[in-house]
Amino acid sequence: MKVSDILRVKGGTLYTTHPQETLHRAVETMSQFDIGSLAVMEHGELVGMLTFREIIHTLARNGGALGDKTVRTVMDDHPMTCTPQTELEQVRPMMLERHTRYMPVMDNKMLMGVISFYDVAKAVVDSQNFENQMLKAYIRDWPAEDEVQPAAPAR
Repeated sequence: MKVSDILRVKGGTLYTTHPQETLHRAVETMSQFDIGSLAVMEHGELVGMLTFREIIHTLARNGGALGDKTVRTVMDDHPMTCTPQTELEQVRPMMLERHTRYMPVMDNKMLMGVISFYDVAKAVVDSQNFENQMLKAYIRDWPAEDEVQPAAPAR
């Protein structure tokens, strides 16, 4: 299974912000759309990711206040990315190693979407469920022993 399969199911909605946006406004956007990340775009290019992790770290350092910080001051300016052709078997260890919950999907310099750890886990579970259903259907159709014809003798 490829990342493009997740994007196809997930749809094409992208939530973005600008690096000069206030952190307060970015948090409002994340809350309004019930999302855990925003892709940070400048001049049509991905320049970073803002996730709830960066926001929580900021709140912890500032006594629970966001202050007048901008997205640029707290965003991850070197997010790990993948392509639509990346296999899920490659994405899972990448996300686990860096504790990444959100990964931008890039096709050259074009942002195609953002996948979450949840999206990856759901795709794996759905794939395993489908495989299990196919195996169970195969086993149900397994011929009874008395229906099995003996093999023809070798000549």
